[in-house]
Amino acid sequence: MLESLHISNYALIDRVDIDFHPGLNIITGETGAGKSIMLGALSLILGGRADTRVVRDHDTKSVIEASFEVEGYPLLKKYCIENDIEWDDTRCILRREIAPNGRSRAFINDSPVPLNRLQAVALQLIDIHSQHQNQLLSQPEFQLRVIDTLAGNHDTLKEHAARFSSFRATMKKLKATKTRIEQSREDEDFTRYQLEQLEELDLTAGEEDELERRRDILTNLTELKAALITALDALSEGRHNAIESLATATDSCQDIEQLLPENEEILARLESTSIELGDIASTLRSLNDDLTPDPEELAAIEERLSNIYSLQHKHHVDSVAQLIEIRDSLRARLDALDDSDDTVAELEKEARRARALARETAAALTSSRTEAATKFADDLKKLASPLGMKNIQCEIAVTPSDMTSTGSDTVQFLFAFNKNQPLMPVGATASGGEISRLMLCVKSLIATRMQLPSIIFDEIDTGVSGDVANRMGNLMKDISSNIQVIAITHLPQVAAKGTHHYKVYKEDDDTSTHTRISMLDDEQHVREIAVMLSGNKVSPEAIANAQALIANKQ
Repeated sequence: MLESLHISNYALIDRVDIDFHPGLNIITGETGAGKSIMLGALSLILGGRADTRVVRDHDTKSVIEASFEVEGYPLLKKYCIENDIEWDDTRCILRREIAPNGRSRAFINDSPVPLNRLQAVALQLIDIHSQHQNQLLSQPEFQLRVIDTLAGNHDTLKEHAARFSSFRATMKKLKATKTRIEQSREDEDFTRYQLEQLEELDLTAGEEDELERRRDILTNLTELKAALITALDALSEGRHNAIESLATATDSCQDIEQLLPENEEILARLESTSIELGDIASTLRSLNDDLTPDPEELAAIEERLSNIYSLQHKHHVDSVAQLIEIRDSLRARLDALDDSDDTVAELEKEARRARALARETAAALTSSRTEAATKFADDLKKLASPLGMKNIQCEIAVTPSDMTSTGSDTVQFLFAFNKNQPLMPVGATASGGEISRLMLCVKSLIATRMQLPSIIFDEIDTGVSGDVANRMGNLMKDISSNIQVIAITHLPQVAAKGTHHYKVYKEDDDTSTHTRISMLDDEQHVREIAVMLSGNKVSPEAIANAQALIANKQ
């Protein structure tokens, strides 16, 4: 439940700290006192849009902080732990800060969080029902959600959504595959032509570089041979070549070998050098012999390179490796086309299986909704009849529709409020006051299923009086036996039912007006009810009437 609420520097509120209690908490106050301001501040905890105009003092930030008792809420604990949000097993503190420049920050148990996570947690802790939310009653999505709540369809809905998503994904894959196959069939001849061109070349990895190197050799053959001959002359073929000179040096060193024994390694080194130079000369000689003009080879290389360059240009690539990738891709595409009938058949089988699974959970939802709708219509009629709607007729229509992530049903609330009146959609037949009372009945019926610690009713009793107001107060009190209820009201009959009573009022100082709130003691509670009954001039009779109303709540 909501244990406490702190608001500072927000609109007319400089600072307010409120402690709430289990049961029915009543908030009253004159029109314009600031009840809606407090509710607007609390709505920021639920992810509402921040507005810098509400920051009272532009030298400091506005802070709204709500503390909730959360013992025994495993789903909320699981959500926080999964999202790395600090968790306490007994208390959850939600805070929203608005800087004067409009920057907003959100916290859960002092952990900074994105606004959507603050909202996700807050919606599991409190439900704020204001007058404009009465219009939800006529919306198909809300009506479906009410029936699913009463039917306990949470797990089935989750499973169906997963199955429907799988079905949609399978159908999407099937459609994309058919489109791709159809496109491939249209391009089949051209694809085969491209593949034939690439296969005809019989490309091998790295051949382009080797062909270009060989072409350069053949193109520069004269210069290469001239360089080799010059090198051979210097090494072994010329009159004064290096090998013969090295032999002369070796002979001379042999003559002095015995005189200079410490230089005996010189002969070995000269011999090794002579062998290495001879080997080099042999290699150069072989190279020179192999370099023979071959115009036909050069022409063949030029032609193959030209074919390779042409295909590279055609396919917008710059290497043989990329051409090979394209060749393999074209081959795979044609192979897939050959197997396309089997591929489509398998995907269609998968889609049928996914559709059957989705229809299975959709049928389970339909069954549970139909059962819950019948009971809900009876219960709603019983609750609403004493609230000034004695002739009410109600039918919850569950009709087939196209399958979606929420099932294969459309839910519609149909009502008649007068004798011999046909059943019609609630938005077309109910007045504002009737919708308010119906919404209170709906909230009462789903209160035990909502798994919410707290609910706030913001003047849901507007437009009613007398015995109907008394009965609405009793209904709110009944709801408060299961969850904490905070009711903002102008009706003394409702206020008298409260277990705790708070008054919102304005207070002026020398410079400004402030909104205040205080919890009333028993005597103040009686007097406030009397004021609501008779106005500011409180008579003994009004006090007696107030005491009677309060006594009647028992």
